Amino acid sequence: MTTIHVQAAHVRIYAAASLSNVIQDIAKLYQSKHPQVKIIPVFGASSTLAKQIEAGAPSDIYFSADLDWMKYLQQKQKVQVKTIQNILENELVLISAENSIYPIPMTQNSAFIKNFSGRLCTGQMQSVPVGKYAKQSLQYINWFNSLSTRIVETDDVRAALTFVERKECQLGIVYKTDAKMSTKVKIIGTFPSQSHEPIVYPIALTRTGARQQDAVSFYQFIKTSPESRQIYQKYGFGLQHER
Repeated sequence: MTTIHVQAAHVRIYAAASLSNVIQDIAKLYQSKHPQVKIIPVFGASSTLAKQIEAGAPSDIYFSADLDWMKYLQQKQKVQVKTIQNILENELVLISAENSIYPIPMTQNSAFIKNFSGRLCTGQMQSVPVGKYAKQSLQYINWFNSLSTRIVETDDVRAALTFVERKECQLGIVYKTDAKMSTKVKIIGTFPSQSHEPIVYPIALTRTGARQQDAVSFYQFIKTSPESRQIYQKYGFGLQHER
């Protein structure tokens, strides 16, 4: 008797580092319902992933932590424009190691920031979304000039979180969802929403993914399924209203 082996379909999703746990949970759930499909996640800074997709890396779905890099791929004609949708929101917070600093008022005249002499880490400010938001906020509350020579810029938000967990940086600027996942840091301040551009997560099928039914199905599951929405809420993400 001949055994027929059915090769699993591969769906590659390039997702922002801050979505790592979310996408892993959603992929596991989806694969339990569709065992013939193998989800291959690639995590990193939205900027790095966009550049990889532009360079021709095999990809089916792109899930960014900001709008600019989605627009970048749209201009490069690497994503299917009709599938771009904003689905998540996040907040920007200041963190410290769990047993150190007390809460800080996020104001222009904060006495703490005038006396702070340690290092602060966040994503690369010219490219990584969390770093871009961080720079906007620091400038808004007039902390940037005081801190600029002591800012450590990392490859993505999870790296910034790790630096604070290890106490290699005394402060960090990360997303609220990342901070809430760690038992080694605490949130000591939340940046005002008006201090930075809205933190919005858009998703889209790539031009290749739009031609692959398994990719289209997984994209729809991420975007609209009740199970995915529950996972987003579990990790503290806000949900964008359906357009």
